[in-house]
Amino acid sequence: MGRQLTISCFRYNPNIPGDKPRMQDYKLEEYEGMTLFVALNEIREKLDPTLMFDFVCRAAICGSCAMLINGRPRLACKTMTRTLPSRFTVMPLPVFKLIGDLSVDTGTWFRNLQIRTESWIHTNKKFDFNALEVRMENKTAEAIYEPERCIECGCCVAACVTANIREDFLGATGINRVARFILDPRDERSNAEYFEVVGNEDGAFGCVGIMACADLCPMEIPLQENLAFVRRKMAAAGLKLQFPGVKIS
Repeated sequence: MGRQLTISCFRYNPNIPGDKPRMQDYKLEEYEGMTLFVALNEIREKLDPTLMFDFVCRAAICGSCAMLINGRPRLACKTMTRTLPSRFTVMPLPVFKLIGDLSVDTGTWFRNLQIRTESWIHTNKKFDFNALEVRMENKTAEAIYEPERCIECGCCVAACVTANIREDFLGATGINRVARFILDPRDERSNAEYFEVVGNEDGAFGCVGIMACADLCPMEIPLQENLAFVRRKMAAAGLKLQFPGVKIS
């Protein structure tokens, strides 16, 4: 016999007139190897089919099942119930628009992020369909791959003090995205052009340095290192724009 778990879930459907936010308790028996993802599915299949939450891959790849688990942004599919007390709370991520219960709209937020950061290769070269693929040094490819591992789960955004206060802040994931393109030699944008995108308080200079994003990233991406990398680049670009005659290394 496993423990009896009491999972207190946030409930609220904004599409139902008169519905009010509340917490609802569900009890179920824990078994070996149970994840919160499995527990929530058991609740929906056996106890309450109206409970709303998101999932796709159940393998920490899609990022859909991110939520506040006992107050910390985490992936439900990667959270073993044995690591939690017998009673715990589950709530939707802040910052993002609430769809209902534990489900939030991260898709619209990240789509707007990609547009704001212009997350595509900028080049004046004409693409040749018949040409061989351009080779890239392994060291460069590995450097690009590190920020590219982001699964856009929103955990870093939900944990960010600035993002919770200012809705226009790009957050660690946005700055991480910019770092990925600065590292890519195929992108021909100058640092001055990147400065127009993230060289402000909504971008690289809005972070207050609490480092919750790096602590809570389920992919363990070095978000603070990437932020420091982008911030140095933007600081240098800003100084050059302000003092064009001064040489800055």
